Amino acid sequence: MREVERASRERGLRLTPLRHQVLDLIARARKPVKAYDLLDSLRDTHAGAAPPTVYRALDFLLEHGFIHKLESINAFVFCEHPGEAHQVPFLICDKCEGATELCDDGAVAGLIEKRAGSLGFRAKAQTLEVHGVCRDCRSG
Repeated sequence: MREVERASRERGLRLTPLRHQVLDLIARARKPVKAYDLLDSLRDTHAGAAPPTVYRALDFLLEHGFIHKLESINAFVFCEHPGEAHQVPFLICDKCEGATELCDDGAVAGLIEKRAGSLGFRAKAQTLEVHGVCRDCRSG
């Protein structure tokens, strides 16, 4: 959270109390969080919270790279490196719904970008999500 706060100050961004609370809920979650689960949690402290409230906060956090959206399960996770723009693959466990950000040297994203370029394709964004079963679920 300190890195997000620092990045916000350096970039001149307003990390409002609501945005901070949404980010905190995502950061504390042990697995990806869906927008309506965030809304339910927010209603404990913001009785008038509505879906647009949550989606505006999520849009801000996504736009500035503080969280990632897992498209295949329509859920959000805290970014392991919120101070830097990057594309990362995720491993998503279909049993426990955990998600692991593969923090590599950009090799996977670079390979996709290079191959796309060789086909004359200019990529705007990458989403690579690999589904399977994690070690804990396999051995449990």
